[in-house]
Amino acid sequence: MTEYFEVHARDGAARLGELRLRDPVATPALADDVVVDGGSLWGADRDHPEGSEAELTVLPHRAFPAGTDPTVQDSFAVDYPDVDYPSVGVVTAETAADYGCDAYVLSNAPGVVGHGASFRDELIAVRESIPADTALYLAGVATPRNVATLVAAGVDLVDTKLARVKGRQGRYLTPEGEYHLDELDELPGAHPNDPPLAAFTREDCVAHNVAALEAELRTVRTRIRRGRLRDYLEGQARHENWLTASFREFDQQYRYLERRTPVIRDTELSAASEDTLNRVEIQRFADRVTTRYRNRFANPLVLVPCSARKPYSDSQSHAQFHRAIGYRGHVASMTSPIGVVPQELECTYPAQHYDAVVTGDWTDGEKAFVAAVLERYLERNDYPRVIAHVPGEGYRDICERVADRVDVPFEFTVADHPTTSESLSNLDAALAGELKYSKRERQHNTIRAIADYQFGADAGDDLFPDLQTTSRHPKLQVRDGDGVQLAAQVPQYGVLAFTLAGARHWVESDAPTKRVDIDGFVPHGSVLAPGVTDADADVRVGDEVVVEGPAAFGIGRATMHGDEMRESTRGVAVEMRHVEATEDNA
Repeated sequence: MTEYFEVHARDGAARLGELRLRDPVATPALADDVVVDGGSLWGADRDHPEGSEAELTVLPHRAFPAGTDPTVQDSFAVDYPDVDYPSVGVVTAETAADYGCDAYVLSNAPGVVGHGASFRDELIAVRESIPADTALYLAGVATPRNVATLVAAGVDLVDTKLARVKGRQGRYLTPEGEYHLDELDELPGAHPNDPPLAAFTREDCVAHNVAALEAELRTVRTRIRRGRLRDYLEGQARHENWLTASFREFDQQYRYLERRTPVIRDTELSAASEDTLNRVEIQRFADRVTTRYRNRFANPLVLVPCSARKPYSDSQSHAQFHRAIGYRGHVASMTSPIGVVPQELECTYPAQHYDAVVTGDWTDGEKAFVAAVLERYLERNDYPRVIAHVPGEGYRDICERVADRVDVPFEFTVADHPTTSESLSNLDAALAGELKYSKRERQHNTIRAIADYQFGADAGDDLFPDLQTTSRHPKLQVRDGDGVQLAAQVPQYGVLAFTLAGARHWVESDAPTKRVDIDGFVPHGSVLAPGVTDADADVRVGDEVVVEGPAAFGIGRATMHGDEMRESTRGVAVEMRHVEATEDNA
């Protein structure tokens, strides 16, 4: 049980937290001033330090360099004592476990930082072995150039040791590079306290490097608060090959990142490179669209290009498409990096929240990704035909590639540009004779499609066999046959939020339910992790969850993933929306 570290916010594996020392420290942070080393046990036995609530005490330890045989590590592993002050254990991937400490030092960090695959393997193994509500400390490896990558991987604490060493060597550090003082004609990235180059000493270089590292950590914390660390990382990591290799290696560890990545946000996702295709948010959306979503319209599918304005329906081009289509076809937008976006899901994160670099040219990787998503989408959904109202710049290539692989006819309607009079006339003519679907059908299908996407395949039908809607998209209200409100569409995220009646309806339905069990109390405002007795492993940050215990029943939104709820002894697990005392507690 940790009493001295708490996570407040998450952005993938990166976290904002707090070391609850006498003077609290916001993490990710520099640990130099708050860590005291209890010493190595290699040379001699040591008494347990007295410790203090003003600092983190590294318990007496045996550190192992990278490459040490696991059997040797096991033979000399330390059994850390239970102490009543903020403590730190020293571990490697082979020795990491829950030793009851508040933080853990990765002893072989200098041997793996700088090597993408080795860093990935060691970091994930340790992070998965120590409790979720403990801090991970990497000593002697941080620079302004790599600290964003370290934090994005799951590191909470670093120090200035390497930055100081490099300063004494005359190496001047910035977030984008490292320079020797003798090679500089001016100081790039100079800080206000830096003297002119002519008077710049190596001690000045030390002070500069420390200041640059502190400044970069401030940037990283700000990015985490805004949910945009990955956007920053994709650009910043380009300055060193191993950093680029590192985030690409982590992108291949979908399980590690997916369970830590929120399912909804209201912040923009920047799609500035082909690496964006591998982001958890992109892969998760494509997977849900091709395995959970089900089309409920009998009309032909009309594929249209995306628009810069989000949601797409608010754009001028899509308004022209909709006038030509006249509710005679089911619209889905094609886009990189999202893939295929059915009209019912265009407000759902991240379809409403991304901004892509538009050049008119598609890379081979973008074409392959969108084609694969479109092919899986058409294999899952039955359409009488596909009308591809798309331009030639990449879109048509993708459609022609997929048309050769699926058993559904394609018809192309764009003569030169999708919004010209001739092209729109072709689109109108292609849908001649098709029956219009009603506003009621459109709204009902939208609610059921969102439920499929949010809760699981066929959840829309399981949850809402008898459905009424009130208000207007994107703020639809969902009611049962008796007019009782069950849920509402949340326009910021494009998902459904249940009422208390809706939560009970959810539990009683056949739709997959995400549950959090709590002790015998009635929560007000939030459920803290110590009050959680169990939670479904597939709960993610941002998920709707049913909260139930001996004394209460309610509905809320998860702020931790399920495993973290079960493991953590501090922090908010669920933000409650509605709760009621059960009859036994009334």
